[in-house]
Amino acid sequence: MQAACDVAFEYVHIRKQFNQRIGEFQLMQGKIADMYCSLSACRSYLYSVGRACDLGHVNRKDCAGVILYCAEKATQLCLDAIQCLGGNGYINDYPTGRFLRDAKLYEIGAGTSEIRRLVIGRALNSEYS
Repeated sequence: MQAACDVAFEYVHIRKQFNQRIGEFQLMQGKIADMYCSLSACRSYLYSVGRACDLGHVNRKDCAGVILYCAEKATQLCLDAIQCLGGNGYINDYPTGRFLRDAKLYEIGAGTSEIRRLVIGRALNSEYS
């Protein structure tokens, strides 16, 4: 996620359209702000769950939740990075396409997002049963 942000943020401050950096356009500012917030939220959530695990408070629900949330946010963030780069985001001259493929693997590998949702749902059901 950080790498996708690094590429996109640099690109929007270099690329010009209509004699203006595209990072100065309001919609692009909104997009990069959303990317930054997603990155920060995922990082905080991940560190929080990791800290709890380090202290011996391992919780299947939280572990599945952080993987689910961060994987899906990473995929969306990479799609946004590609959108920031336009056509350049899609070609192999920039790493954003690879970042998207890598992020999508987190949603599929070692248990799909649907399986993670089942783990969370079952844990919640057992708490309230």
